[in-house]
Amino acid sequence: MRIITKAPLRDFWERHPTAALPLQVWYKDTARATWQNPNDVKAYYGNASIVGNNRIVFNIKGNDFRLVVAINYAAGIVFIRFIGTHTEYDKIDVTTI
Repeated sequence: MRIITKAPLRDFWERHPTAALPLQVWYKDTARATWQNPNDVKAYYGNASIVGNNRIVFNIKGNDFRLVVAINYAAGIVFIRFIGTHTEYDKIDVTTI
């Protein structure tokens, strides 16, 4: 998958250093993936939440942080929509962000 873009992840882990390794692993694994549909994501990341509008929520570092992406499966592109703490996540509408 092609991930658009790594900068928000890097900015986040610079502010939250404990998120660096888990986000780097997520990035590496996702870049190698060839997901065709949400079930493929779920098969690899069992704790990911499919929330509609092609959005998927990943729990990062034991659910300390949340990563929301939008995926265009046909094009093989993952768009970073949100990365934040659990408290910040609770303030967003995950289906529209």
